[in-house]
Amino acid sequence: MGKTKTAFVSDEEKNKRNEAKKKARKETKIHIAGLKGGQRIKAIESETVVTESAETEKGAEKKNKQVRVRVRGKKWAQAKSKIDRTKFYQLPDALKLVKETSYSKFDGTMEMHIQVKKVGVSANVTLPFSAGKQKRVEIANEGTIAKLKAGKIDFDILIATPEIMPKLVPFARVLGPKGLMPNPKNGTLVTDPKAIKTAPANLIALKTEKEAPLIHTVLGKVSQKDEELKANADAIIKALGGGKQIVKVHISSTMGPAVKIAI
Repeated sequence: MGKTKTAFVSDEEKNKRNEAKKKARKETKIHIAGLKGGQRIKAIESETVVTESAETEKGAEKKNKQVRVRVRGKKWAQAKSKIDRTKFYQLPDALKLVKETSYSKFDGTMEMHIQVKKVGVSANVTLPFSAGKQKRVEIANEGTIAKLKAGKIDFDILIATPEIMPKLVPFARVLGPKGLMPNPKNGTLVTDPKAIKTAPANLIALKTEKEAPLIHTVLGKVSQKDEELKANADAIIKALGGGKQIVKVHISSTMGPAVKIAI
C-alpha cells in the first residue's frame, strides 16, 4: 500500500479560505423598483445605450428639412415697385395697373381673390361678359344620368327641365358642391325647351375654400376691355353681398403682383 499524505491546515488558513469563498459568493444588493425587501440580484450586465431625446430628434428633423424660400424674378420685382401696397385702388385704376404690371408673353388671365367673413359662403352669378374660358354646356338627358352613375362629369354647366329633375336628385351630393345642380335662380332649370338655346354660358359658381373664407375666381383675360372686366367684377361683388360680406379683394394677372381694390 502506498503512503497517505495528510496535510494539516491551521485555523488561520481555514478562516482565510472561508473568507475568500464568502467574498466570491457575496451577493450584490441592488435596489430596483418593484423588488420586495430581501430580494437580490446576483449579477447585472450593463450596456451603454445612447438614446436621443425628443428635442434632439426634433432638432435633427429641422436640420434635415429643407426650407423652401420663394425667390421672385427681376420682372416681378419691377412690377411690384409700381404698386403701393398700402393703398386700396378704385376698380378702374386697379384694372389698368394690373394690365400694366402683367409681364407674361401670353394673354394672361385676370384673377380675383376675395376674402369673406366666414367659410361656407357660395353664390352663382352670370357674368355680363365672357371670362375667357369656353364653358361646356350640357342639357340633361338619359345619357347624362348614365355618365353620372359612372362618376363622369365632362360639363361646366348642366341645364335641365322639370321632367328630368327627379332623376338628377340622387346625384345632388355630387353636383351641388360643384355648383352644377340645376335651379331656376341661375337659369339652369327651364320649363320651355326652346329657352335652352339661350344657355347662360357665362355662369360661374363662387364658393369658399373648405377651411378658409377665401374665394378664387376669374374676371376674364388681360386683353379684354376694361369696361367688360369692370362689369364682371361688379357682378361678382354684388352676388357675394358687397361690403356686408366681403372683407378684402385683390385682383392680379396670371404673372404679376396683386392689387388691392376698394369696395
